[in-house]
Amino acid sequence: MYWLLGSLMIIVMMGVLAVADSLAIPINSSIELHNANSWPLLLLIIAIVLMAINQRQTLSTKSVNVQKFSSKHHSSQPFFSQDTSKYFSSSSKFPIRIVNYLLIMILAMGLVMGSALQALMGYQQAEATKITESMRVQALVTIEGISDSVYDGVTNSGYRQVATVSHISPLISELTAQELDSAKVNYFTSIEDSLSNNNLFDDTSNESSDSNIEYRVLLNAYPKKGSKSAQVADLNQLRPGDQLFMTLTLAPLATSEQALNNPSGFDSYRWLRGRNIDGVANIVTTSTSSFALDESSALETDSRSYLKRFRTRIDQGRWQLRQHFYREWAGQTTAMQQAKAVTLSLLTGDRSLINRDTKDLYQLAGISHLLAISGTHVLFLAIMLAGAVVFLLNRLYPALYRHIPRWQVRWWVMISAAFIYALFTGFDVPAARTAWMLLAIGLVRLTLLPISTMRVLLALAVLMAWFDPYVLWQAGYWLSFVAVALLLKYDSASQSQNNSVLSPSARYPSHRDVHRSRILLIKVWLTGKRVFKLQFWLFISLLPITLLLFGKASLWGLVINLFAIGLFGWVIVPLNLLAGLCYLLWPALADSIWVLVSAIIGNLHDLITWLTSLPALSEAWLYTPVNMAILLMVLLAMLPWLLPRGLISRWLALPPLTLLMMTVYANQQSLATSPTLYILPTGDRYISAAVLQYPIMDNEVGGKDNKAQSAKGSVSWLFLADHRPSATRTMPSTLTAEKLSAILEQQLRTLSIKRLEGLVVQTSSAGLTDTLTTNDASNTFKPNASELLPMTVARISQRLPTSQYWQAGRSDRWFEREKLYKETSESNNANNAAHVTTKTYISPKSCEQNDSWQLPNGGLSLQAMTGWSKIDDASVWDCIIAIDSRLPIQVLQYNAADPLNSPLAISQLLTAIPSTAKNTQPNNQELTMQAQSLPSRIVVDADTHQRVWQLWSLLCQAEPFDNSAYSHHTWLGHSASHLATDDIKRQRINEVITYDDNALEAALSLNAH
Repeated sequence: MYWLLGSLMIIVMMGVLAVADSLAIPINSSIELHNANSWPLLLLIIAIVLMAINQRQTLSTKSVNVQKFSSKHHSSQPFFSQDTSKYFSSSSKFPIRIVNYLLIMILAMGLVMGSALQALMGYQQAEATKITESMRVQALVTIEGISDSVYDGVTNSGYRQVATVSHISPLISELTAQELDSAKVNYFTSIEDSLSNNNLFDDTSNESSDSNIEYRVLLNAYPKKGSKSAQVADLNQLRPGDQLFMTLTLAPLATSEQALNNPSGFDSYRWLRGRNIDGVANIVTTSTSSFALDESSALETDSRSYLKRFRTRIDQGRWQLRQHFYREWAGQTTAMQQAKAVTLSLLTGDRSLINRDTKDLYQLAGISHLLAISGTHVLFLAIMLAGAVVFLLNRLYPALYRHIPRWQVRWWVMISAAFIYALFTGFDVPAARTAWMLLAIGLVRLTLLPISTMRVLLALAVLMAWFDPYVLWQAGYWLSFVAVALLLKYDSASQSQNNSVLSPSARYPSHRDVHRSRILLIKVWLTGKRVFKLQFWLFISLLPITLLLFGKASLWGLVINLFAIGLFGWVIVPLNLLAGLCYLLWPALADSIWVLVSAIIGNLHDLITWLTSLPALSEAWLYTPVNMAILLMVLLAMLPWLLPRGLISRWLALPPLTLLMMTVYANQQSLATSPTLYILPTGDRYISAAVLQYPIMDNEVGGKDNKAQSAKGSVSWLFLADHRPSATRTMPSTLTAEKLSAILEQQLRTLSIKRLEGLVVQTSSAGLTDTLTTNDASNTFKPNASELLPMTVARISQRLPTSQYWQAGRSDRWFEREKLYKETSESNNANNAAHVTTKTYISPKSCEQNDSWQLPNGGLSLQAMTGWSKIDDASVWDCIIAIDSRLPIQVLQYNAADPLNSPLAISQLLTAIPSTAKNTQPNNQELTMQAQSLPSRIVVDADTHQRVWQLWSLLCQAEPFDNSAYSHHTWLGHSASHLATDDIKRQRINEVITYDDNALEAALSLNAH
């Protein structure tokens, strides 16, 4: 009953949050938000009463069974008297049982409805404090905790920090740092006047309503090219609890629907909501100096203030330890920096110094969970300190055990160390779970309650959801509790098996030495076998949740975790914790230990880099879209193993397992059953990417060359373009070739694309031609914005086999840039240089007008409409592609969170231009049967200058352009395109789709007429 009720409460809370967020439920004044903190206590009391009644009912049932058994075997009364006493006793207790069951049902329903109400109050409380619109303000900023990252202009790393903004006033004009310093002086003057006049609260009532509002925001500051602001660089020196005045740009959180445009599928809205963030704030200007929190909180003497100051002191200790690791950072190699950064992360949970490459390496190896502070870290420190205290008490004051049992002394030390260390590491879900579990298990033993560890774990999961409903949106919550539950379940099942194997001594020879050696070998074999089975069990069990939360899983984790978990758990973490304790007493010794730990981690990084770069094992990612239906089938398949042995036959897992395999296979095949053009988000509004997936049917296979295409099942073309207009000044792209290629590779693999027939870069690159001047002052390969797409092609072609590469414009310097890129890749990957040198790089083909490609049967063809690189004018080099298909092509907006449910792209229907299919009503969802019988055309536009379409129009007048053979004409491009209304009419375009979802000006003017 406990598992059913606990799971039901968590599911109901998740459902309430999901429905409330999707429907945008308005704030209800009848729900008292100030009771949201006391409501979990009421639920806790109801749960305790329910457990007490259920336990009493269980004990009474057992006592009745015992009495029946004893009366049956040890009774001297006649049968008639026994039967009569049973009848009267059972009839008298029957109403009591009915009342108990009704009371249990009412309390259980109350807990479920109370959990739903708590989730609703949590949602309304978050809605009441969130930022609703963008605004520029001047505000007092209070730093909370340590920053998520450090500001570094060299590595292009930004500053991200959780903070509280108060004393908010609208920004009328730009303020300098000196003017913000004046605001600081005025702030202190007002506090002193309030203290001297003893009317602080009267003064605050006269202030504007905006000054009384407080927001908990995520501060952002990123390096800008050509900007070297010392004030922004000093953000790294801000300690937890510091306050300073800033001018900020406040913005609301992006909704989950807007996460559709996130190229990785990461839902930043849910991540920030899970951290109780009300909005984001971009830093504009900061004051020159900060002041401590104590200077402005002289009147706060309540318990909450003391707890806040205690937490601030702990966070300041974390910040000081980071500064200790950050000393002489610039003078160290990248490998040494990242080894120290991982060492710091394993000690305090501070991952601000870890760069993107190291995080990607740990993700590829499947050991990202080792970077977080887990229960192992907390438990190790608690055991070490408890052992040290007990050892000292045994030697110095053993008489204490006369008053307090030894286990209680050890328990008090462990829970104190666990809570302090959990606070020191940020009190994340895994660390908090361990600290609360130590407290709960100790209380269970102290009160002698018959409660299992699994029930304690379930109770903690429900309690954490009650006190913070948005913790259900944190991936760490699910991975932590599910992993611990699986460990407990596996441990209870495997311990009995090991004992049964070693118990019969008659199996071994009687000779003592041989007997001991064989037992030792068997124990080693059983331990290794158990570790492998445990790792395989955890990997398979957590795989659906990992795919559901992150969209991909590394197959390397099954291998690398076998030795990495032991290395981290038994060597690195204990040494790191020992160094942390020594740092308080003997910093020099701590530094020596940290040097050893960093050396071990550095060698581990080299080993993982070598392993993950092996050519035979390069395919390490598993991309399988997982939805709730697949997750439900996984749970049904695992149910016979989760329930007690013998309760349900394990053969019953075969039907859901078979259905699961069929569903996964069908989902993979459904991605390539109909012609589809996916618009891929890139994270840059001017950088566009689209991939065409065209299935090859059996009747379309013909010729020798098409046999390979038949085996693939479909052909795929990738289109890339940079739509930054040449006449408009825009910010350069912050994307890099490494980042963009990684994004595109993940998106393509989730669509089951493992090979590209062709790759087209539709805009020219200034860095590939000798016609335009470039800056090559440095020999280091650092592609600028114009080289972004070609260098992305170079990386993608290394990961996905590509047959053709069309490049707009001239590619005179391609092989030179390719060689320099290759040398740079080899120097950055010295350990796998052999692997890099074996790769062959693709050669570009100039995308010229009338260049074409088609399937042997003509079912699909691509033709370049523009592209005149022979003309000595780069403004006419852009290549516009026309896709002609016998089958209708759907245009979908790729959804990284759920590719199987990618929605239709938003389009503009041009009513002024009728479709070729007569007597049909236009439908944006599906084409009519008559339209499907005729070929369709999609024009993929990438013009960055008006001369492209002007020149095409001149050539079109000289050579008439016939579009009468096509049923439906779709134009796909950017809203900044220079396409004119005459060009739309000449091509008879029926539908307009833009990459950035903004309306095309020419289409609006055409519909207006």
